[in-house]
Amino acid sequence: MSDSFPEIKSKDSLVAKHVTKPVWDNLSRAVTKTSGFSLDKAIACAVQFDNQHCGVYAGDWDSYKVFADVFDPIIKEYHGITDDSIHTSDMDASKIKGNIDPAAPVHSTRIRVGRSIDGFGLSPGITKEQRVGVENLMKKAFANLKDDLAGSYFPLTGMKEDVRQQLVDDHFLFVSGDPNLKVAGMERDWPEGRGIFHNKEKTFLTWVNEEDQLRIISMQKGGDVKAVFDRLAKGIKAVGDSVKTESGKDFMLDAKYGYIHSCPTNLGTGMRASVHVDLPGWTKEGLATLQARCEELHLQPRGTRGESGGQTGVTYDISNKHRLGYSEVQLIQKMIDGVNTLYKEDLELKKKHGL
Repeated sequence: MSDSFPEIKSKDSLVAKHVTKPVWDNLSRAVTKTSGFSLDKAIACAVQFDNQHCGVYAGDWDSYKVFADVFDPIIKEYHGITDDSIHTSDMDASKIKGNIDPAAPVHSTRIRVGRSIDGFGLSPGITKEQRVGVENLMKKAFANLKDDLAGSYFPLTGMKEDVRQQLVDDHFLFVSGDPNLKVAGMERDWPEGRGIFHNKEKTFLTWVNEEDQLRIISMQKGGDVKAVFDRLAKGIKAVGDSVKTESGKDFMLDAKYGYIHSCPTNLGTGMRASVHVDLPGWTKEGLATLQARCEELHLQPRGTRGESGGQTGVTYDISNKHRLGYSEVQLIQKMIDGVNTLYKEDLELKKKHGL
């Protein structure tokens, strides 16, 4: 912990804007109770790298309170929320209207959320003992999952080569080496305490102790978003109930900031719902035009590296843009409606470009 005001290399980051010298002088000696996290650790990425947009991570739930003078304005600006906003969660899949048009060329659907168990630090600050504690608790919790959620947990420590290769082939494995995660302190004691759970069908996954304590993922081929969300909701509830039974602990849920994550950009739902879809007409229009259209629809487009050689150069990963300030049901609805709109427009653009 240093007292001198650090040089922040990411000059255009939200950290550079909101961690001023008076704020630093006020908070630089503060340390959180849960995991002994400090402001210099929280802003390490913005100090070391020059490419950060946000540049701050929380080491535990306390970080959001102890360093509120830094986190509050950053969260407010990033998510566009007001001072008095509260977050509402809604995982009721029956409220979703319609689904993605079955004619749309959707390869696959994936929805992920993050969850953190109260009483343990978050990845940037979590102690070695706490990390192993989360893993041990999750091993018990996974063993309680039933029916289509039942499966196996694969710890990264001591993983056999054939298991590792299978997880790589399935695109399930997470690996070390991300410079951001390293500098933020998320790869300390690698690979201890980390692992992957998946059900037999490989449609329900949980990553343990990666960027978040838990990344819970539901996925399958095709565009049945409603089914994927329904399984996710069931899975989150089953995991949460199981954790509660085993430990008496709940997921960290804040009235204003929703589900607590290590990265403030994920606060709220922590949910990224995405489909891989072919948009040849939009491809002809160009990525900038597609990005502008997605912005209007509250969506985010990314190029894909293609799935198992199915790369056609026209496949995009389309996901919800927002995390905080909307419920899960609202974000899923926006994604379904938005993808249907893009698909309809793509048919017209294909005609225009003679495809």
